[in-house]
Amino acid sequence: MANREFFDKCMEHKHALIFAAGIATAIFGKKVIESKTVKDAATKGMANVMSVKRDAEETFQDMKENAEEIVLDAHEEDKKEIYVESKD
Repeated sequence: MANREFFDKCMEHKHALIFAAGIATAIFGKKVIESKTVKDAATKGMANVMSVKRDAEETFQDMKENAEEIVLDAHEEDKKEIYVESKD
């Protein structure tokens, strides 16, 4: 019965409890964000993202160069066909 009365009293002041929980969360969050472990994890994550970005850019550049070569080869074939047809 005592637990129920305590809970009822707490619910009367729920806005104060929410405010206190917000302050506690902010303090705890600040400590977590400032921790060396979180900073190291964030740094490693950013390095991985940068590495993936660089690899994607290199892959895109290779694909672009290959596509340009295909287009040039296709134009060369078209020119050869036109030239051969002109001789006949």
